[in-house]
Formats: sequence, structure tokens, C-alpha cells
Amino acid sequence: MLTTLSLTALAFLPSVNALVRKDGVGRLPALGWNSWNAFGCDIDSTKLMTAANEIVNLGLKDLGYEYVNIDDCWSVKNTRNSTTQRIIPDAQKFPDGISGVADHVHQLGLKIGIYSSAGETTCAGYPASLGHEQVDAEAFAEWGIDYLKYDNCGVPSNWTDQYSACVPDGTNELANGTCPDLSNPAPAGYDWTQSKTYTRYTRMRDALLAQSRTILYSLCEWGQADVNTWGNETGNSWRMSGDITANWARIAQIANENTFKMNYVGFWGHPDPDMLEVGNGDLTVEENRAHFALWAIMKSPLIIGTALDSISDTNLAILKNKYLIDFNQDPIVGRSAHPYKWGYNPDWTFDPGHPAEYWSGPSSTLKGTLVLMLNSENTTSTRTAVWKEVPELKHHNAYRVIDAWSGKDLGCVRNHYGASLASHDVAVLVVKGVC
Repeated sequence: MLTTLSLTALAFLPSVNALVRKDGVGRLPALGWNSWNAFGCDIDSTKLMTAANEIVNLGLKDLGYEYVNIDDCWSVKNTRNSTTQRIIPDAQKFPDGISGVADHVHQLGLKIGIYSSAGETTCAGYPASLGHEQVDAEAFAEWGIDYLKYDNCGVPSNWTDQYSACVPDGTNELANGTCPDLSNPAPAGYDWTQSKTYTRYTRMRDALLAQSRTILYSLCEWGQADVNTWGNETGNSWRMSGDITANWARIAQIANENTFKMNYVGFWGHPDPDMLEVGNGDLTVEENRAHFALWAIMKSPLIIGTALDSISDTNLAILKNKYLIDFNQDPIVGRSAHPYKWGYNPDWTFDPGHPAEYWSGPSSTLKGTLVLMLNSENTTSTRTAVWKEVPELKHHNAYRVIDAWSGKDLGCVRNHYGASLASHDVAVLVVKGVC
């Protein structure tokens, strides 16, 4: 059964205690590449440098993609250095060490990221950082790391939270986005900054802040412990759901959930619906377009997760869409696009299979308004943007419009614009001004 959520679900502003870093690090959503979705544990310096070189060669660096991130499985398993207590990079995978590959990445004018977990082991069973935050942060800084993805695996029983919180991502909720079956729900008004999860993540934040090197802190916390209320004071992005997979059902599910987090978006703080799957699995061209466009307009981090040396021209063009990247990286307007009409469902409906279909948001970089229309259905269907329904456009009835996919100038469009969309496709319009 579907239900309608109150407008108060969006009635929160980004934290006034946002984590502000030097040189603007974390102010805008991160753009880059991560090894996990493409390679899992099969990662080494060759694959990492191939990705780094392709970011440059394919023109992605010119658009702002800058982070080249090593995910899980980069270290020696089951041990630390007996003298320094540092995690030991796997010399077979990284013969020059992490610092060696970091030097090569930096020589390309890019930045490098690494992975750990706020537990005793990573998700793949490698050494993690709980109880070793200071020594690990010092090592990361010394190696030249610029970005830390910090996961939520390997948490011992003495570090689990007293209470559980709802994460409406398909694990313990009904279709209306509630979680009535929580084993020990927190009492009303519970302060989640008193939780052990908060403590685990802030310990690494403090260790990173103690370093002379600025390292972007990305919380991979899976949306637990009501992270949206404290994530912005702890890191510059925080995962708001469980993991993504390369299928439309999961992408739609995460997009639907993140829809209700948009008032947490702002400079220095971004709910993270996980890394991009563009180019992976059996996603159609239309689904790849919708996935990227939704992530971009929600001002999510845009972290590519496919092999760049074999990416198709079509998928590369999606990742390089300048209109969407410019909207995502707006230096003046920090807020995301917001849904102005749900379309398939009544407004404010929580539906994992049919996210909000009509979105709009102002943009200084585009010098106008971005409007997105999604066809969440399984068949071709028409979607129509009616100017009087769009909050930024309701005062006039004729506007100059550009199709963001083709770059075509559609001229002066009066009253509304309709598009026949294949299943799971999106139309993206840049509305430039009154005509």
C-alpha cells in the first residue's frame, strides 16, 4: 500500500554546523571515479592509473572530475605493521605503495582517495580503522590521500547502538516508508549524537582534522542512526541508503528515498545515494540517462563506477553532459532541484518503484532554471512540463528552452512542453528566460 508523506518530511535545513574545509574542499559535490562497482576486490595500481589517465584523455578532468578512489581490498589481510600499527598496503597490488600511486595521480593534476571502515574489518574482511583512527589518518595524510570513503562494516557488538532507526531502503520498511517492525526503536526526540555510530564516525573526523593535509571525508554509513541530522557536521557527504546495484529497480528505490532528503542539501553537505552505475549491468541507455540526471540534479556526489578504458561513447556522453554537471557544481546556488509534482502518484507519495517525476531548480551557471521530467513507467509515455506549475516559472507563459541532451535550442515555448519518453527515460530542459 502506498501513502502520502507530510510536507514536514522535507522541512529541514542543512546543519548550521556544517564541516567547512580549507580551499573549498567538500563545498560542492565530489566528482570522480571509484574502483568498486567496476572491479570489486580485483584492484591494483595498473587499474587505478588506467582510470586516472582516462579521466584526463576522455576530457572528464576538464569537466571537474578529479578524485580517483581506491575502494576495499587494497591492503594485506588480517594484520597491521607490528611496529607502527599502520595498515599495510598490498605490495603485489601496489608495488610502489599507496604513496607511489598517489604521486602518479597527483602528477596528472588529479586527487586520490582511499577506503576504510568504522569497524574492526572492512566489508571484504580487511583491516579497518575503529580504534586506530589517529594512526590511520596520519598514514593517509603522509601517503598523499585527498579523500576517505569510510564504510560501516565490521562493527563489534560493544559498538552497536542502543536503539535502531528506520532506513526506508527495502530492508525493514513497508511500502509507505515507515518501519513498524524495528526491534528497538529510539524514543521520540532521541538525540542520535549520543549514539555509538555518531561516536565512531566523529572519531575519524577528528583524526582527519588533526592532519595538516585536507582530506575530504565521505561517510558510507548506509543512512543509519538518523545520519541526515548529524552527517553535515561530521563529513561533507553521507550515504543515505544501503548499496546501489546496476538495475533500475534499485536505482529508482534509492532515488525515491533521497527525494525526501533534499532539504538537507547545501554547500558543504550532500546526502549521497551511492556511486554511479552508468555503464554497468543491463541498464538501458534511457535508464543510464535517468540515473545520471537524477543524481546530478539532487546535487549528489558523482562518482563514476565503470571501466573507463572500455566505456561506450553513449555512456561517456551521459557522464559528460555539461548542463547537468554545471547544475550539480553551481558555485552560487547550493540547493538541489526539488520535485514540484510527483506525476505518476499524488504529491509526496513514497513509492520505491515510481519516484517523483517532475523536478525543477534554479541555476546561476545555466543562467536559468533546470526542469526534469521522468517516465517511471515500464512503457513509453508522455510527460508535460506546464510552466504555471513550475515554481521558478509560474509568473510567465513563454520561455526560451534548450534540450539538455541534444543541446538543441527549442526556441520560444509557450505554456508547456511535452515529451514522449521511453520507459525510464528523462527529459532535461534548460529554461533560459522569458520570450
